[in-house]
Amino acid sequence: MTISVAITWILFLALFPITFFWMRRAWRIVFKRDFSEVALKRGEAPPNPEKYAPYAAAINLIGAGVIIFIVGWVVLYIAFGVGGTAPDYETWSAVAGSTIWCKFFADFILSRQAHPMVIKKRGKPASAAEKQGQ
Repeated sequence: MTISVAITWILFLALFPITFFWMRRAWRIVFKRDFSEVALKRGEAPPNPEKYAPYAAAINLIGAGVIIFIVGWVVLYIAFGVGGTAPDYETWSAVAGSTIWCKFFADFILSRQAHPMVIKKRGKPASAAEKQGQ
């Protein structure tokens, strides 16, 4: 067993828990109406998470759906020889990796949209004499 085979198996097996967590997150948002994980920024939910819940659910469902398709394609082709063309390593790993990165970026963008940037006004800096007088 070479190192490349080990890395291939690690990547492939890692797709299962990733898909599970993304599907569970979508399930919580859509069916349980639990918005505690919607558009988090530094662990803090936005003031109105229900507004961004459909987008978070769609991001998670699309990401999990693509990964389920990839896993199914690889497993069906290897086990039964069905599923169209042979899923070579470069193809399925590229699609899986791109999906993971796109999902992370989409979650990041959604969290930044849900938490608007607030520019704090800076007051005049207090002089040393004013600080001593306090």
